[in-house]
Amino acid sequence: MTYSLITHTRMTLSRWGTASILGSAALLLSACASQPAPPSWQANAFAALKDYTSAYLGGNTRLADFELARAKAEISSTGRADLMARTELTRCAVRVASLELDNCGAYQPLAPDVGPQERAYAAFLTGQWAGLDASLLPAHYRALVLKAASDKATNPGAGTTSPVAATSMLGTVKDPLAHLIAAGVLLQRNALSPADIASATETASSQGWRRPLLAWLGVQRQRANAAGDQDVVTRLQRRIDLVLQSAPGR
Repeated sequence: MTYSLITHTRMTLSRWGTASILGSAALLLSACASQPAPPSWQANAFAALKDYTSAYLGGNTRLADFELARAKAEISSTGRADLMARTELTRCAVRVASLELDNCGAYQPLAPDVGPQERAYAAFLTGQWAGLDASLLPAHYRALVLKAASDKATNPGAGTTSPVAATSMLGTVKDPLAHLIAAGVLLQRNALSPADIASATETASSQGWRRPLLAWLGVQRQRANAAGDQDVVTRLQRRIDLVLQSAPGR
């Protein structure tokens, strides 16, 4: 993959980022780019993916679907399945941040046409870390995978990263969207502590991202209910109700 076009779209917005998402778009744009005047589909696709991410996290499903379709229409004009796969990984990562987990289903039919970085990122997003080469991942997530591999070597009977280890590693992921993506992946791996869940919740809250905020508040409410803490359940429900007020069209 080459590194050009709109200064690699603001320095790739951290390779697969803003936290793995807009950088997915940046990789998409840079994949064919070395010309001074890039084809219009590249800028159009990037803008559409950026708007898709914003709309989806904001809870506006109708607008998100429109922008994703617009991006895919631009990308399909190239006939490149690898670029379409990156778009679907972008979609998958946003969904993971919002705890909408489907094993990156839309990406899977395109997987035969992708390279090692895309395969590694897909494995990361779906929690399939066995044998995963962390060097192929965005820098945000390498420490998480390396720590999991180290813990597995130390304790072969452990199936996942321990919650204590995951807490310390999750705290190193500073980009808000990367933080939520990492938290979503670690939740799949049963490696999040209550403090991690609270951190993910407040990260979504600080960004005003309704969809992931509702998802993480829901996790907190479910756990409080299981613990029989009705006061916390009631408080969390009030917060959920507040988020739902004046929500955009879904």
